Amino acid sequence: MRAKDFHCWLLEADELTPSQRQQALEWFDQERRPEDVIRSIVDAEPNCPYCHHTPCGHWGNAHGLPRYRCCVCHRTFNALTGTPLAHLRHRECWPMYAQALIEGTTVREAAWRCGIDKNTSFRWRHRFLALPAQAKPQHLHGIVEADETYFLESHKGERNLPRPARKRGGVAAKRGLSDEQIPVLIARDRSARTTDAVLDRADTQAIRAVLEPIVDPDAVLCSDGNAIYRAFSKQVHIVHKPINLSAGIRVVDHAFHIQNVNAYDSRLKTWMIRFHGVATQYLPNYLGWRRCLERFAETLTPSLLLAQALHGDQHLMQT
Repeated sequence: MRAKDFHCWLLEADELTPSQRQQALEWFDQERRPEDVIRSIVDAEPNCPYCHHTPCGHWGNAHGLPRYRCCVCHRTFNALTGTPLAHLRHRECWPMYAQALIEGTTVREAAWRCGIDKNTSFRWRHRFLALPAQAKPQHLHGIVEADETYFLESHKGERNLPRPARKRGGVAAKRGLSDEQIPVLIARDRSARTTDAVLDRADTQAIRAVLEPIVDPDAVLCSDGNAIYRAFSKQVHIVHKPINLSAGIRVVDHAFHIQNVNAYDSRLKTWMIRFHGVATQYLPNYLGWRRCLERFAETLTPSLLLAQALHGDQHLMQT
């Protein structure tokens, strides 16, 4: 850039809002040392991704990252080997793309910000979300609220459709619940631990397969009046508190309700609107994306999101 143009650009910077100035500072910081963001979230000497032996010796550098050689299997690798981000290029754009994910931007908007192709942006999105989609709590305890929500089935991106194509984010051909609606189970305890699952059918067998391994035996399950939760509670012998919403009842015994899970459902549905329909095959990734945003809230930074994309919760346990 010419000196004259640069000074004109500086004068225009005075018109930035405080929020825009903060975003600009973060952008410059990421652009100045992009590799520092990557190196700050990986181990100095990672375990061998092939035989999991440690420690491993340094083996030079390649593509801007240190290489290592396992002392047991003698294979070489770098800090990205075996992670969802392996073999992706333009690492200098990763922090900026992570920030776009935090803000919940569309594929095209994220591509425009990072100066990459929209197809690359789409591929990055699902690479970044692969591990967060698997990061679910192992246990729900205390008062556990459960509810099912529904998303319209979508074959977006597929070539051979089983039905006539419709406009993105369209509506179902039938009113109410039907085979066009994909059930998603949401379960959340009072500590804000949240899990979810895309179900083939909203029946007792599917509910039990999801909830039985994670709901503690001494937990209290709160749900609406759907009979599948009552049947599940009897099968696994846990206390069940149904909330008869159709009768106008919102709280039972001043403690039992499903307002937390219903509020989460509402935030999830509102957040999903910006994508104009999510392909059903990618729905678990979007559910994991939303869980990650809710879990870390204001503390979620590009570095933390990259750590989740690379190692999942293993990074948190190590730190």
